[in-house]
Amino acid sequence: MTVLHDPPASGTYSAITDDALGSHDLVGLVDLLAKREVNPSELVAAARARAADSQPILNAVTSWVDQPTPRDDAGPLAGIPTFLKDNEQLAGLPTREGSRAVPAQVAERTSRIGSLFEQLGATFLGKSSMPEFGLTATTEPLLSGPTHNPWALGHSAGGSSGGAAALVAAGVVPWAHANDGGGSIRIPAACCGLVGLKPSRGRLPNSP
Repeated sequence: MTVLHDPPASGTYSAITDDALGSHDLVGLVDLLAKREVNPSELVAAARARAADSQPILNAVTSWVDQPTPRDDAGPLAGIPTFLKDNEQLAGLPTREGSRAVPAQVAERTSRIGSLFEQLGATFLGKSSMPEFGLTATTEPLLSGPTHNPWALGHSAGGSSGGAAALVAAGVVPWAHANDGGGSIRIPAACCGLVGLKPSRGRLPNSP
């Protein structure tokens, strides 16, 4: 169960610090990895520490991978840490879809889109928060409580991919998985000052 500390009614939050991630974006981190100025284990450790520090304030993570293993074998995202939205399966973690009605049953396998990101080299640290079944434009599920906007902690991070947006906007990870049927990428991106990319329909695989 997530324990949420009441954040200040106003103010901002940034997870950026002097660690392996620094203030680099995704492109910058890929370049540093290529130059071997950082290694995947350092990036994963830094992101995990940032996520843990941010959780009492942002409340953007619903479950954690116990020991995330950096994927540095191949792929353009090799060594890059991220989170998977909690309406996609990630092997070893429950998929609650932001709802108390969904049992905390551990997934046996990772969804097609999650597997695709893993094939590209991404390392999942856990699952990001969302409203119940992704039905609202703000991430405030009864299951885990509201996710807070790092630019204005008393404001919404948007929905339904609010956890992903909050984690990226705070600098916890350089990118995070999201999905969008009626604004669920675009709304949180607008709320949190991000670029939200919704690919053309059919561009990425859907679950069966």
